[in-house]
Amino acid sequence: MAIKTMTMPQLGESVTEGTISSWLVKPGDEVELYQPLVDVMTDKVNAEVPSSFSGTVTACLVDEGETVAVGTPLCHIEVPSADTEDELKKHSPIAINEAADLVNEKQSMRERYSPKVLMLANQHNVDLSEVLGTGLHGRITRKDVEAHLASRSESSRRIDTKVAAEPSTKAVKKKDTMPAFKGDREIPVTGIRKSIAENMVRATSEIPHAWMMIEVDVTNLVNYRNEEKAKFKEQEGYNLSYFSFFLNAVAKALKKFPELNSSWQGDKIVQHKDINLSIAVGNETELYVPVIKNVDEKSIKGIAKDVHVLAHKARHGQLTKEDMAGGTFTVNNTGTFGSVQSMGVINYPQAAILQVESIVKRPVIINDMFAARDMVNLCLSLDHRVLDGVICGRFMSHVKDILENISGDTTPIY
Repeated sequence: MAIKTMTMPQLGESVTEGTISSWLVKPGDEVELYQPLVDVMTDKVNAEVPSSFSGTVTACLVDEGETVAVGTPLCHIEVPSADTEDELKKHSPIAINEAADLVNEKQSMRERYSPKVLMLANQHNVDLSEVLGTGLHGRITRKDVEAHLASRSESSRRIDTKVAAEPSTKAVKKKDTMPAFKGDREIPVTGIRKSIAENMVRATSEIPHAWMMIEVDVTNLVNYRNEEKAKFKEQEGYNLSYFSFFLNAVAKALKKFPELNSSWQGDKIVQHKDINLSIAVGNETELYVPVIKNVDEKSIKGIAKDVHVLAHKARHGQLTKEDMAGGTFTVNNTGTFGSVQSMGVINYPQAAILQVESIVKRPVIINDMFAARDMVNLCLSLDHRVLDGVICGRFMSHVKDILENISGDTTPIY
């Protein structure tokens, strides 16, 4: 018999650590090849880590809730003798093909650079041959370049410190923290919250945000949806939400104004062909931003179904890496919480985010008379490197026009 060690895998190119959500096995359990061993949460997705061996679990080395780096040993598995196992694997056609592919991949991955890596290297004059790669098969990731830059900055800082005046070297740096009081509770920043913090800092420090807001009369939408919602729920089994209509309108407007369906890429702006809308959904403690793909090609019923499925996955921790990837524009349904005005932080590297606020019945002047109308505010945050007020104003006016003219004749659900 031999003892094999399962380690924390890299669940994505830029993923460097993961948090153990829950163990699916315990010491003494028999496991089969590819049987799930543990649930892992990263800043990208929740995933099950399968076993690479068949045998008996002898030890679980990491506690639930603990965050560990990629490559950290997770558990020990006792397997049949290595000689027997290696002999079986050696003659497996699948193993032979995989081994050949792995050799070729290792040889090529080191010098395959992503656009973000090349952009950072060009901006900061970095020789990539000097950067240590921690990605798959030694590939250099964005975080590797940033770590190299940080190390270079630290070296420069030390040199500057040595030549600085003596009083400066004796200065004491104070931590910008509040003192802890009796009864305070410390909450470690891990997983999704850590990812949100990093992304928000990056978005607000790199993106020059600008904002605009319009109000929309959605009385026709409210009446139309109220007429159809009971029949729709009975036929489809899920709700016909207002949000589906808003997503439909945004997709149509992005089709007309593709400038907003863009991202900043350093030396160029990429205007995306597909309209993939990121939406904010969550459970009691965590927020996720999954993506509805090709929204412009879907009916309102199709959009409502995707919203329902993604929300269900988020509540039950079932979102996959594919569910979270590929977003080109974000629509945030802040009205769910009763908000009437908010300014969203852009979902980096997208160029804009639209906040859909709460629908509120208000008195509005129509033909010099007061009328009770259903009104909603739409708040757009934009990346001023990519967009300006003229194009965004035209985009918002088009969304407003679509929403204010919704009816059974102009806006079929199916």
